[in-house]
Amino acid sequence: MSTTLNVIFESLVIGGFVGFGVGAGAARMFHAPNVQGAGSFRTFGELNACEGDPVSHFSFGLGFLFNAWASTVGAGALTSDMMHRIMPNWAAAALLFRNKNVKETLHNPQKMAFATAIVGMVVVTLLNSTAAAIPVSLQSVATKVLGPASAWFINPVMPVIFWMAAIDAGKRSGSWGTVLGGLAHLIMGNAVPGIVLGILIGKGVDESGWNRTMKIFLAAVIILFSLSGFFRAFDIALLHSINVAIPQWLIGVHRIFGSVVK
Repeated sequence: MSTTLNVIFESLVIGGFVGFGVGAGAARMFHAPNVQGAGSFRTFGELNACEGDPVSHFSFGLGFLFNAWASTVGAGALTSDMMHRIMPNWAAAALLFRNKNVKETLHNPQKMAFATAIVGMVVVTLLNSTAAAIPVSLQSVATKVLGPASAWFINPVMPVIFWMAAIDAGKRSGSWGTVLGGLAHLIMGNAVPGIVLGILIGKGVDESGWNRTMKIFLAAVIILFSLSGFFRAFDIALLHSINVAIPQWLIGVHRIFGSVVK
């Protein structure tokens, strides 16, 4: 009993501190570059994709709860999904449920900090306490059942949802989302990062045109995809798929930089 109480107490403290930082950092990213944001680009893009709809924010976080719970039960580790996806999205859902104005809720670092702190206390305590209470014999069962289910949600369900959001955002966003999403799927194995980048490029061009900022952003995306493809040896795989002989100098370049060539 004392062990369970210790787990609950420590989880409340950790969840509160982590949630406070995550919520404030995610909200501050909406004010960049005027202020420095402390959240991740992935969190920023996924919060934007839900378009201020509380149901979307809640369901998005719920989809990753099973994966986070399975990892906690089976491996004893809290995954990044909890901090990047569950906590900020559930905090946004709670705030937006009462006030749909994103500038007063999702974009407010103070409100998001306290809301995410509360969500963090609940989520971390739930995951840790249930993981501690479940017998070891059942932990492997939970991992085998919930792991594949969450994997199906991440790919292909999530890419389809984001692709539909990109198409709904407009012709330009849909086109960029489709192209970059397809490249992301081929290179990274998941289309979501490319679709999110496509939405940002499309909406950015719609609002401000091809200004200097958007050109720099597009150049950064091209560099990102090029480097990601190189270090994943995508160019080698592409040449191999079309039955083209792979030159030894290209294999040597990959070996110099440590990218794996199969």
